[in-house]
Amino acid sequence: MSELVQYLITGVGGGCAFALVGSGLVAIYRVTRVVNFAQGGFAVIAALTASTLLAAGLPHGLAEGLAVAVGAGTGLLVGLVAIGKPGTPPGAALIVTLGLGVFAYAVEVLIWGDQPRSFPGVPGAVEVFGARFQAHYLLIIGATLAVFAGMGLLFTRTDVGRALSACASNPYAAKVVGISVTRMGLVSFALGGALGGLAGVLVTPIQLVTFDYDVTLIVGGFAAAILGGLVRPALTLAGGLLLGVAQALVAGYGNAAYQMEVALVLMLAVMIWQAARKPIAQEESMEGQAA
Repeated sequence: MSELVQYLITGVGGGCAFALVGSGLVAIYRVTRVVNFAQGGFAVIAALTASTLLAAGLPHGLAEGLAVAVGAGTGLLVGLVAIGKPGTPPGAALIVTLGLGVFAYAVEVLIWGDQPRSFPGVPGAVEVFGARFQAHYLLIIGATLAVFAGMGLLFTRTDVGRALSACASNPYAAKVVGISVTRMGLVSFALGGALGGLAGVLVTPIQLVTFDYDVTLIVGGFAAAILGGLVRPALTLAGGLLLGVAQALVAGYGNAAYQMEVALVLMLAVMIWQAARKPIAQEESMEGQAA
């Protein structure tokens, strides 16, 4: 029982990182229809930045906050290159993000080298039903829930959030009422960078981060986001938690080497399920129109 509880809690903590990365993908895709393959890189850059700032003597909180800001700035730069020119097709922008993600490897190795990095998180351990785990997991879970609650308020209670939602729902109508779709797209890239950066600084105390750790994050984040069709943040959170718990159970009771395969299988299963549901939904819609 204690082992199961430990796997569940650590899985939820890891799943929160996937959910944050996936929510960044959703925030960008909703507005621009671009799948940002550089999303995992934002997390890595923020994590490495935080480790450098902490090593330089900056206190916790300030160092992580500045690292998240660096992630947001990096997201904005990627957005400027990918969609800064109005009328850029989503397919072309997708290729640009993929190329920038690969280019980021060279920059990260040049600045930080290729050795894994980490830094201390919340000290101490917590015991629940006989299971002991790092107290930092509670910070990851709490921060993730707070961020998703804040995103709900952002999209429903602020002018910027309403403008982002308008661009996601109908970009042509948004243009008619004076909303700059390109500008909102850049805002979504900055938001995606901040969410990815937060995932990076939260997960680094429990996971060694290297320049290529973005592959794990982008696969997990995309698998989480695909559950909601890349447009629903709440389902992205559910998908991230489901994936994190599944991977923790596989690593605990089976072989940790198969964790990546779990994400790919989950992604494939959801895509097959969505493809099977689509004809049924179209048929029901046609029947409703005929009636």
